[in-house]
Amino acid sequence: MKKMIKKILSFPICLTLLAVLLLAGVFASPVRAADLASSVRSAAAAIPVVTPDKGDLDEITDYEITIDVNDDGTLSMVYHIDWKVLDSDSEGPLSWVNIGIPNQHYISYKALSDTISKISYSSSGGTNLKITFDRDYYKDEIVSFDFALVQDYLYEMNMLTDGETVYQFTPGWFDALVVDRLVIRWKNDEMLSWTPSCEIGSDGYNVWTTALGKGDQYTVQVTYPNSAFAFDESKSIGGQGSAQSDFSDIVYILFGLFVILLPILLPVIIISRIRYKKSAEFNANTQRKITRTRIEYYPVCPGCGAVRPEGKDNCEFCGRSFIKSEEVIEEKDIPADENQLKKKKENGLYHYEHSPNTYMRVNVIHAPVVTYHSSIPRSSHGGSSGSRGAGSSGRSSSSSRGGGSSVSRGSSHSSCAHSSCACACACACACAGGGRAGCTAKDFYNTNLKLAYLKPRSLRKTDDD
Repeated sequence: MKKMIKKILSFPICLTLLAVLLLAGVFASPVRAADLASSVRSAAAAIPVVTPDKGDLDEITDYEITIDVNDDGTLSMVYHIDWKVLDSDSEGPLSWVNIGIPNQHYISYKALSDTISKISYSSSGGTNLKITFDRDYYKDEIVSFDFALVQDYLYEMNMLTDGETVYQFTPGWFDALVVDRLVIRWKNDEMLSWTPSCEIGSDGYNVWTTALGKGDQYTVQVTYPNSAFAFDESKSIGGQGSAQSDFSDIVYILFGLFVILLPILLPVIIISRIRYKKSAEFNANTQRKITRTRIEYYPVCPGCGAVRPEGKDNCEFCGRSFIKSEEVIEEKDIPADENQLKKKKENGLYHYEHSPNTYMRVNVIHAPVVTYHSSIPRSSHGGSSGSRGAGSSGRSSSSSRGGGSSVSRGSSHSSCAHSSCACACACACACAGGGRAGCTAKDFYNTNLKLAYLKPRSLRKTDDD
């Protein structure tokens, strides 16, 4: 009987001890617990719906990247892309694409699917992998292709906190086509924290799922302790790599050329200025010019959902611009209920009282008044500052795509090319891009100096197909 009473009395004590242990386990890892809670919310969040526009050449129906961190800090990245051809008449069938990679410091790459007949590195217009397909693909066909890439120079040691290493990765985005489904899978072994929130798979991968409209970007950031892998500070984005040494050398060379050419150029500049002053009389008077720009901001970042801080144009987390629209206006365009804005005639950003998230930016300059006195008659037909030529047609997107008849189809930049991303991602953003033509990946690692002789010796003989 006494033993039974003791068991009954000990039952609630056991429950209490169990509850204390569970709570202690949760609060012992606040970052992980918070992220797990966020992951549940993320799992329930709906994926944005995007649809191609009439006239689009292509559509990416599935875009998946699986990432594992190697012992030396390099990333093993496996890409899977389902590329659908919407129009094979305007610029021919699909025969190849360029997929931008973060920088020229790749370790290796290889094709993983039979739909790829050839894969090669190209530095033409950026850092890309040119994917040549096994055949031409026509309207309504989908080509699925896979390739593996091992990439270096992608992390920043002690970037946010001493003792921690941060990776930031922005997959390639596309200005001229939509991505129905983007999935980033990142092995979470040793991971301290991550943003934005995501699902955690049973296989030990963090999984971010979204969609990309034209020009949309998506950035993930993961943090590790410096001891997790064999990180090399010389390969850190803020470190002093060999490319930076080469850059210093070229600066000295250019400075020497400047010193040599200065005695020759200086007389030319002086004579030019004297002739110009004779043909144009500058008055001491100046004209005050006021430019007013109406700016509407997103209340939260369209990329990651972060709330916009007052006075910020770009998101500090993913680099996306908070600006929804910009329009140059005249004083007469200011609404009657915003008359106080008409009095703003100094440089600054002023809030609309009756329109949330809307501001007027005032820019004032004092331009000198110039009166021309020239005996040379001025033509009524101004000359062009450039020429317009026929030839291959170009489309703006972050991708390169080949037509069957060698027609150039695509873009002139890849991910992180926009200034809104460059501000936030320049330090540690792993940029990639792809598409129909001319993918010029922006190199925020200060490694791709665009001069062939600055490339590492191992890459100077690379085939730029």
